[in-house]
Amino acid sequence: MGLKIVGEIERLDAKQLSYHDFVENYMKKNQPVLLTGLMDGWQACKDWVKPNGEPNLAFFSTHFGKSKVQVADCGTREFTDQKRKEMSVSEFIGHWERLLDQDGNESLLYLKDWHFVKEYPNYVAYATPHFFLDDWLNMYLDSYHMHEDTNSDGSYELNCSDYRFVYMGCKGTWTPLHADVFRSYSWSANVCGKKVWHFLSPLQSHLIFDSLFHSTVLKYENDNLVKEILNLEMLNNMFLQTVWIRCTQEKNEVIFVPSGWYHQVHNLEDTISINHNWFNAHNLSWVWSLLVKDYNEAKEYIEDIRDICDDFEGLCQRNLAANTGMNFPDFFTFIGRFAIANMNQFHQLEDKGLCINLAEARHLYCNLLSIHKVAEEMKSAVFFKVEEHSHELIENESAFQDIKNLFREPKFHELCRSVNRIYGTLATSAKPVNEMGKVLGCSAESLAEKESRKDMDIISNQNCNKDVSFSILGPEDLARVTDCTIRNFKNIFM
Repeated sequence: MGLKIVGEIERLDAKQLSYHDFVENYMKKNQPVLLTGLMDGWQACKDWVKPNGEPNLAFFSTHFGKSKVQVADCGTREFTDQKRKEMSVSEFIGHWERLLDQDGNESLLYLKDWHFVKEYPNYVAYATPHFFLDDWLNMYLDSYHMHEDTNSDGSYELNCSDYRFVYMGCKGTWTPLHADVFRSYSWSANVCGKKVWHFLSPLQSHLIFDSLFHSTVLKYENDNLVKEILNLEMLNNMFLQTVWIRCTQEKNEVIFVPSGWYHQVHNLEDTISINHNWFNAHNLSWVWSLLVKDYNEAKEYIEDIRDICDDFEGLCQRNLAANTGMNFPDFFTFIGRFAIANMNQFHQLEDKGLCINLAEARHLYCNLLSIHKVAEEMKSAVFFKVEEHSHELIENESAFQDIKNLFREPKFHELCRSVNRIYGTLATSAKPVNEMGKVLGCSAESLAEKESRKDMDIISNQNCNKDVSFSILGPEDLARVTDCTIRNFKNIFM
């Protein structure tokens, strides 16, 4: 039984694509694309690959062999995923080498979700392509944890430390059908090897679930389904309606995976890839929608104990964090800090007077519009309407009782510096330098000097209070202060 393939992913030379066109045609429209020309000069492409194009397994054993990693057994299913176990990189490499020597007598193991950047920050394996720099998720996690609860051994903290990963697998390893965590975007760069991807549009995602909302697990060869359909009746009645887009990804090619697109990936050769999950203003609403969906499922699952539970809503939020990776107060804290960091950056531009970068200002404006929209949607959530949970927000620092205190936090300074650096870089790449200041009469040379600054001065408390009240205790406050800054932007720049 074959998949119905209706097309291939568009393939583009990234050097002929502007950042603006990438945002407008792929990020905003939520469309996948394969890009070439983004991996020039990567150290990973030199160190991790032999001259014959095969993975340099000995390099990993020698330099990173003691690292503990998660490995999936591609032949053993566990629910809708593959069974995982922990081993060292050296143990994994040894298994891979035995597989090559014994011609298939070992099980196929796939190293996944290795937090390589966090573990080896001084080894610069690659540079994130500029198309993907607007990454709120990893920018935030470089300064904060998404959810503060950890196991006694700290393992939960490690698993949520960032969403920058290395994947390694021999020919025949694969990843089951799924949509990415948080309904984030992702990008995946093949350092070596070849993969085949099959994509399903979010508009058809309902066709791959059974009545219990279990997703289809399928394995196929050459587009033919060969095994592991969870529900044959569903396959006959719904799955056959699906239409798929395919992509074969070669060495040194990068694929952009939009929000909510289900995909399954098979390694056609021994492969090493670098993968990031990320979100920003253009898919922030996808994240909130997933949280609401998962919250409703978590609540329904324990509905029968509501009457005997002292804090039913709090239990729902704890279960949501355990299952999804964050809960409502976590997400509120996240967008609150990001909103204030963006307002801080906006005020810095405002203080520059006429000598500003309009591209950067418009980027901040877009960010605040997105946060404002989601904050308005969050106002209807029951959690934020219950008075006792307002106290919980304050106790776990999800609320910002005094904005002045936030600006005293070293972690927040770090986040603000990241916002300054990333949006300054994106604004510089958005237009030629000689166009940046011409509208408002600033010389290109002085503007270039200003945009190249890596450090920033945190705005004064008095400046901060121009738009921000002393406290942001919930989505209603956040919607109000972002709306105020948005209106100020229009008055100054439009």
